[in-house]
Amino acid sequence: MVKKHLDIKVSGKVQGVSYRATTKAVADQLGIKGFVKNEEDGSVYVEAEGDAPMIVSFLEWCHEGPDTARVEQVESKEGEMKNYRNFEVVKKNPLP
Repeated sequence: MVKKHLDIKVSGKVQGVSYRATTKAVADQLGIKGFVKNEEDGSVYVEAEGDAPMIVSFLEWCHEGPDTARVEQVESKEGEMKNYRNFEVVKKNPLP
């Protein structure tokens, strides 16, 4: 099975609407590894790795988000595999 890594940026009303928690639940269901975190510009950033068909399903879900979200734009690009062990919600950006 071909594995893929995607860097995904989701813009719109995606903070304060349980986007990260719901993203983790969906990722866990699909066997996706990586992380999700809020960005300072109000967007949500996701790194996702998994089997290609599951990544496609996951990316489709990112366009929808939870019922309370209003997704306006999703940008994604393939990246190099980082072999994450699980999917995590990052609470805060680490300090420099």
